[in-house]
This record gives sequence, C-alpha cells and structure tokens, in this order.
Amino acid sequence: MEKKLGLPKSMKDVITHYCPGCGHGVIHRILAEVIDELGIKEITIGIAPVGCAVLAYDYLDMDMAEAPHGRTPAVATGIKRVQPDKIVFTYQGDGDLAAIGTGEIVHTAARGENITTIFVNNAVYGMTGGQMAPTTLLKQKTDTTPFGREAKYAGFPIRVPEMLKSLEGTVYLARETVISPKNIITLKKYIRKAFDTQIKKMGFSLVEVLSPCPTNMKLSPIQSYDWVAKNMVPYYPLGEIKDLTK
Repeated sequence: MEKKLGLPKSMKDVITHYCPGCGHGVIHRILAEVIDELGIKEITIGIAPVGCAVLAYDYLDMDMAEAPHGRTPAVATGIKRVQPDKIVFTYQGDGDLAAIGTGEIVHTAARGENITTIFVNNAVYGMTGGQMAPTTLLKQKTDTTPFGREAKYAGFPIRVPEMLKSLEGTVYLARETVISPKNIITLKKYIRKAFDTQIKKMGFSLVEVLSPCPTNMKLSPIQSYDWVAKNMVPYYPLGEIKDLTK
C-alpha cells in the first residue's frame, strides 16, 4: 500500500527561512507530528523567545506567544497557572535557556511546573552572529573565541539536563539529536513522552536536541552533522537522563 506523507496539521504551509542544514525545521516537524498524534492542537500553547527559536510561530499552526530573552519559562508558568488545562511548551535555544534564562529554567524545574521544554542546543549563538554560548565546547572556535574556548577564561560547557536532574520537580529529562533518521525516530519518542508527562499532570519535562548550525560552524550541512556526531555527542551523551514516569 502506498503511503503518502503530507504536512502535519499543526504546521503551516510556508517556505522555510532557515539556513540549509539547520535542525530547527526538522524539530518543528517532529513537534507538529507529536501534537497531531496526541490530538492536542486546539489546547496547546507554545512560547518562543528571542533567537532563531523565536520564529517557531511562523511554522507551528497553533496558539503561540513570544517572550523576552530568557523569560520563556516564566511566561509559560503564568499561562499554565491561569489555564491549567492547556498544554504549554517552551521552545528555546541554548543562548536563551542556558545563559540569560538559566535562573528561569532552574526555578521552573525546581517548582515542578507542569510544562514541557524543548531545548535546542547548537553550541553557538545563531541569530546574533556566532558568538560563544554556554554550551560551546572546549577548544571550539566561535566569533568570540577565535582560538577556541578555554575553561580558564570561559568555564566549562553546561549540561542542562544533568544540572536539572537533582531537582525534585523534574520528572522527565532526555537528550537526542537530529543528525540521522534513527536519531530522529528516537527524538520523536522522547518528545511524545515529555508531552505525555504534562498531559498526566506529573510535573516538569525537558528534551534537549543537539542540532547543527552550519552557517556559524562555517561548515557544509553534511560536515556540520558529522561535527555534531564527533564532538557534541561525546560531551552531551544521548538518552533518557531522568524518567519518573514509569
């Protein structure tokens, strides 16, 4: 039987603006597919911050809100508390979540807010020109670390799920990537589980996604995927980091 794949109902039929090889488009589609399969489109509210992640509202066909840089979890908390029967998720980049918004995500998780966070980690500030991010790897060259990041001056890259693992309010934490079909299939399972956690009113869930940024990595799309596999995955191990849903 022939199976024809169309556009998920939760995605808009528009032309992408993302750079060739960028992982955001793939993540958008996975999100839309999960929301469609769970039948929650009409009750879902997404919050996007400043950065490449902000343009999620151009592609996801559902209620969306925009938050100031780093304040996405606070906005999500307010919306969820006012409308507890809605499904609320944040869609954040590493500069937003792990830098200016670190305090926001830590305390949201510590309170066990019943929201879901999709955390896109491409190890660099994307929209603003390729500066070092909190997730930039040691020795990685960026516009602000032209000779490579040094721990002596810039500290060590932050592993967000591992940092949040000890907080009692966190129920589900996982990390995957979009660099292969196998990884994408697993990522979709993790994102669905994160939303299931919220639907069951169990508490805070977060899925980190390792994603290439070919433009700011100054690599071709294929080279950037190989770079993620060779450099990011060893430092940011894939898998379910905390799962209290069982």
